[in-house]
Amino acid sequence: MKNISLSKVSGIWLAIVILFQCSTANAQNATIILETEKDALVLQVDNQKQVHNAYLGEKLDRKSEYSNLPMAGPLAGDYTGIYNSAYTPSGSRNLLEPAITVTHADGSQSLDLEYVSHTVNKVSPDVELLTVRLKDPVYDFEVSLFYKAYYKENVIEQWNSIEHHEKGEVVLQKFASANLYLKAGSYWLRQYHGDWEKEMQPEEAELTHGIKTLDSKLGTRANLFMPSVFMVSLNKAAGEDEGNVLAGGLEWSGNFRTDFEIDPINNLRIISGINNYASAYKLKAGEVFETPPLVYTFSAEGKGQASRNLQAWARNYKLLDGKGTRLTLLNNWESTYFDFNEDKLRQLLKDTKQLGVDMFLLDDGWFGNKYPRNDDHAGLGDWQENRQKLPNGIAAIAKEADMTGVKFGIWVEPEMVNPKSVLYSKHPDWVLKQPGRQEYYFRNQLVLDLSNPAVQDFVFHVIDSLFVRDPHMAYIKWDCNAVIYNAYSAYLKHDQSQFYIDYVKGLYSVLKRIRAKYPAVPMMLCSGGGGRVDYNALQYFTEYWPSDNTEPIDRIFIQWEYSYFYPAIASSNHVTDSGKEPLKFRVDVAMMGKLGFDIVINKLSPNDLKFCQSAVQTYNSIKQTIWQGEQYRLSDPRAGNMASMIYVDSTKSSAVMFNYLVNFRYDQGSKSPIRLKGLDPAKQYSVEEINLYPGTSSTTDPQMIYSGDLLMKIGINPHIDTEHPSVILRISEVH
Repeated sequence: MKNISLSKVSGIWLAIVILFQCSTANAQNATIILETEKDALVLQVDNQKQVHNAYLGEKLDRKSEYSNLPMAGPLAGDYTGIYNSAYTPSGSRNLLEPAITVTHADGSQSLDLEYVSHTVNKVSPDVELLTVRLKDPVYDFEVSLFYKAYYKENVIEQWNSIEHHEKGEVVLQKFASANLYLKAGSYWLRQYHGDWEKEMQPEEAELTHGIKTLDSKLGTRANLFMPSVFMVSLNKAAGEDEGNVLAGGLEWSGNFRTDFEIDPINNLRIISGINNYASAYKLKAGEVFETPPLVYTFSAEGKGQASRNLQAWARNYKLLDGKGTRLTLLNNWESTYFDFNEDKLRQLLKDTKQLGVDMFLLDDGWFGNKYPRNDDHAGLGDWQENRQKLPNGIAAIAKEADMTGVKFGIWVEPEMVNPKSVLYSKHPDWVLKQPGRQEYYFRNQLVLDLSNPAVQDFVFHVIDSLFVRDPHMAYIKWDCNAVIYNAYSAYLKHDQSQFYIDYVKGLYSVLKRIRAKYPAVPMMLCSGGGGRVDYNALQYFTEYWPSDNTEPIDRIFIQWEYSYFYPAIASSNHVTDSGKEPLKFRVDVAMMGKLGFDIVINKLSPNDLKFCQSAVQTYNSIKQTIWQGEQYRLSDPRAGNMASMIYVDSTKSSAVMFNYLVNFRYDQGSKSPIRLKGLDPAKQYSVEEINLYPGTSSTTDPQMIYSGDLLMKIGINPHIDTEHPSVILRISEVH
């Protein structure tokens, strides 16, 4: 059987407990219970073999009481009996938005999915996988629903596989990954929008009847205008520490679609998956179409706990090397842009060593000869060293880095091509462009056709050849600056409706090959900012670039919102010259994740250089708490004049608290103590200000001892004002 799966079955979550302790069940009127440490998802099978979503929320103290739930179908007022279907088909008796729509080989568009069986397999002590088989009673057409439960993290991944054995092709018109059902008095959606340098702008509103759709049709940088992550609060907009909320996002790096529909009996249906826009998928008999997972978590303790669930799950199971370490770096982009040579790079290597960071990153502009990469109009696709800038090649710079005592990394954008390039002239059939039509450019470039295996080989070779030049290559910054205009694949010819999906499959195929050969090399998922941030991509990358906007005030808000879905260890934050805030403020903001620098070291004043060197050492002493600690938001920058958050280690013996002024008008600052979170009330702590600028002193007395109880009930004032706009406090247990 040919397998065209879109994601690995191994990539999903939540610990599952099946009420009936058999590994396989075929009985009708079955109740299937998935429990995590705090929550439960309950499915029910009625006597018509329909599988329903019966419950999603806090788990009951006694599992036996789930049997007291009213049988799921039909609900009062539900004409169809399938409003709350676990996977709603169309074309039979459904009246609402379907999760799946197909055209059978005989042209019929009807589909009915009946329960066949379910199985549960233990993946690890804390992870189990439930599989529910559904089949059409008339057509040889089958769907398997997968639920992967992560017990300690209270997270579930949900996806499905679709296959048939009809006499001819079946066309999948819609193929969602998940079909959830929530019951409450009202529903509040927190969604995000944005653009380049304006990522992750939140909006929150009560859902009304009809369908609210979050989607993208951009192809590559699918999250540029609208990320696929969301939160839904029940009965009222949840707060940071109170309220019922479901938070999640689709694990897919291409076009997505999530529908929120309040049904006629006032319950909420959430249907999420690959966007079926221009993507009818032809499925041959015996092939398996596997959808990407929707990851979600339910929290009865507000948005903060939901975010900690997702962060812990990502570090433990999804993010590449999520429990590992990261490299601090100096990037050359803002110091040289495209204008550099070997002498300038040698000096930057010395600057890297002097600064005390781990690595030097060579950014855009190092390639292209016939069409040299001296600006963004030429050279993309021609990945040979520019012999005017680098007459001795990358190998010489890498060797120089090694002799200087720093690591070496490099920037690439292998999916893209400039029309002004040798690659474009040699392989026009590799480029996405529509026959007979004008070419439209995004950032003066076009996209290569990753649905084509030859292009996949080329992109893999681009990365592989870097390790030929430097076997010790320490880091790759993978950029993706263009969306897909001119959507036409010469390779697919008459099967263009599969292009958007096959492109992403091609991308994943390349990334899997890279990771098979180079499993541990750190890679940044750049994409001109947060245009391609999702957990299917982050299986292959150690970190992502939240935004090209590095102005520190803006970055506080951008990083704050990303943190609801992604852990600090994955957020790559650079100190730049953007903004008017003092250097200390810019460094303090960048410390909220994985620290890097993109500044001109030899233009720093002696005190600025001394501060940056000290800041790197300070960061190295607290980074494990930031990367692996639990994050609590203390003061919302959108609700006042400052932002404050704290990271607490797993033993509650050490914490780091970041405080920033976001309103620089007269007499703004912290007027009263801020209550901490996540500490042990019975422990004693000292509080010390760290990362001080040379010649300045702190108002915090490190000799004072506080109980965790006092710090969480009364708090401490970080004394933020226009003269001291950023303060980092280290909280340490005193024995």
